[in-house]
Amino acid sequence: MKLSKSVLCAAAALAAVSCAKTAKIQGTVAEAPQSDVIIKLLDVNTYKVLDTVKTDASGRFSYNVEVAEGQPEFIYAFYGDTKIASLVVETGDKVAFEADTLGTYKVTGSEESLKLQEVEKNYSEFIGRVAGILSAAAEGDMTAEDMAGVNRTISKEYISYYRKAVAYVISNPKSITSVPVLFQTVDTGFPVFNQPTDAVTFRAICDSLKTVYPASKYVKALDKEAERREQALSLNIKLATQEQVNFPDIALPDVNGQKVSLSSVDSKVILLYFWTASDAAHKMFNVDTLLPLYEQYHSKGFEIYSVAIDTDKATWAASVKNQKLPWINVCDGRGTACPALALYNVTGIPTSFVICDGALTTEKIGTIEGLRAYLQKNL
Repeated sequence: MKLSKSVLCAAAALAAVSCAKTAKIQGTVAEAPQSDVIIKLLDVNTYKVLDTVKTDASGRFSYNVEVAEGQPEFIYAFYGDTKIASLVVETGDKVAFEADTLGTYKVTGSEESLKLQEVEKNYSEFIGRVAGILSAAAEGDMTAEDMAGVNRTISKEYISYYRKAVAYVISNPKSITSVPVLFQTVDTGFPVFNQPTDAVTFRAICDSLKTVYPASKYVKALDKEAERREQALSLNIKLATQEQVNFPDIALPDVNGQKVSLSSVDSKVILLYFWTASDAAHKMFNVDTLLPLYEQYHSKGFEIYSVAIDTDKATWAASVKNQKLPWINVCDGRGTACPALALYNVTGIPTSFVICDGALTTEKIGTIEGLRAYLQKNL
């Protein structure tokens, strides 16, 4: 039996729909017939409006949202300014929820959405308790002792919630709902996970999620934050364990890949110099200015520890070798993410610091002539 062309086309269309990368959301908003419901997507850290749908006479609506394979999305329904439902949807999901206009809802068809609902409920209750404590404290005159008591109460609430948050992400390492938990804040600028050692938790959860959702934008954002926290933790450990010196120590790889620490330089005067091989002016300064100065004073106790802020280590190494720079040249290939920049609060390059007799000098040496005079006086 032959099928007509129209039947074949219809079958193809149905197959395309069934394979489309979408998720279906069915919602019912009590007491909101013929009303607008705003559908929003969490775009890493901001809401993005996807659409506005209208409920029918019974307060029901249906909406299909595009979801890439292996990249779950956080979808939220709003009634006016009130968030009435929070959902996690994946390709092929059929999620349903019933909500009122105040934000109380029940969800079916998605285990991840149920987890997200519980996560948000616990977080909201914690923030509410803290707000209640502060509100009660603001109603009357507070003595210093009273304020100390309020702070202790808030600290107990925070510690209790922090432990629950840690327990949740450790118990759900492959749930995408662990991501918003890790980014929760108590107040603006004060994250729930605010300990340096939380970097270990961030990395563990991120690595677990990568095995499930390697392409997810939420996991990629978590990866960046985990890396930032790991760098901060590494810096804290170095500062806590380094030998007693009167300047922040640095240990970066040289052109041969061997790490050289600033504290290991045994010279009376050290010029700590930040530059980049990508700038021709910096390279000219090496040859025309620093090299003659180095040749004149190196034998008297002068050394240069040169930190290149470059991402192309091959180009940097070639520049060092071609210019035959005889001093200590290091570069970690991280560019502006090099921890040494933050350690010395460097906001622009070239920048230099002078270390004399194991301590950062407090003298202002703003020019090469000033440095020459300083070397003449101290060497």
